[in-house]
Amino acid sequence: MGRRLIRGVSGAAVFLASVALLSMRHRGARDAAQHPGVREGMLEKPEQQSEGSPEGAGGRGQKDLKLHPPEEYRTEGSLTLGDIFIAVKTTKRFHQSRIELLLDTWISQASEQTYIFTDEEDDALKRRVGGRVIFTNCSAEHSHLALSCKMAAEFDAFLASGLSWFCHLDDDNYLNPQVLLKLLSSYSATWDVYLGKPSLNRPIWASETLPNNQTKSVRFWFATGGAGFCISHTLARKMVPWASGRNFLSTSELIRLPDDCTVGYIIECKVGGQLIPNALFHSHLENLQLIPSSQLMQQVSITPLPPLSQHLLVPAGCWLVMPEPQLQ
Repeated sequence: MGRRLIRGVSGAAVFLASVALLSMRHRGARDAAQHPGVREGMLEKPEQQSEGSPEGAGGRGQKDLKLHPPEEYRTEGSLTLGDIFIAVKTTKRFHQSRIELLLDTWISQASEQTYIFTDEEDDALKRRVGGRVIFTNCSAEHSHLALSCKMAAEFDAFLASGLSWFCHLDDDNYLNPQVLLKLLSSYSATWDVYLGKPSLNRPIWASETLPNNQTKSVRFWFATGGAGFCISHTLARKMVPWASGRNFLSTSELIRLPDDCTVGYIIECKVGGQLIPNALFHSHLENLQLIPSSQLMQQVSITPLPPLSQHLLVPAGCWLVMPEPQLQ
């Protein structure tokens, strides 16, 4: 498996030049549209820890997580979807049941900006998506190394693109591209910005492996990959020594945690950045029935799968509609 992971990290290399060329086209098409700053949606209370999440304890405590970003992050500059690199992580067994649905819904509204990272070749998907599907040759396992292999491929493809923002999503996320654009337009990509939603109400502890079989305890916040997260280009460049290529796998091994935890560890423990929590991102850990249907269109991401039967997809659009709960 280790040999396949190493091959997987380099599996996306042949696509990087084309990604860079696409970014030049995106930048050339940038218009002067501006969006007002988004102050609504800042996280008031991170999700409670749920079964299956990494253990968290103590540390800085929730009161030390900055619930509102400092004013210096704010910007009035223009931003277009062409400035955003959207990466969707998947596996071959979900190409039909999940990716096809995404292509028929929100990806159709951001097809030039969205790249699909998967583990095995699929001629049908390649015919439909073209060069925007990247076969990483990573393992299809749901282990922290296999997940980190795909994240490394996503990260390197983003850096090669030269775009302003990197946004990661899972294959069961539904994204509202225009709300994402509005949110990112209120920040500057020249600052260290790490946006997402924590799955815990406190930072997690991890044991970092040191030389001579020594370890030390570290604690940090991380944005759950199940809700999606975004990183500015400036911050991503600072992450390179720990996140680029095989370095991401090595870093993941240091703390033996999944890819989204590793991203938070790199940003908070190595680079010195900090998560800016935002309540407009939603994961499978949440009960979507708690979001009023009138507010669904104001969310950046939601994760309705499974079960899909509780929701109504709108193939012609980019979103979905959830029926109102029936009173008993």
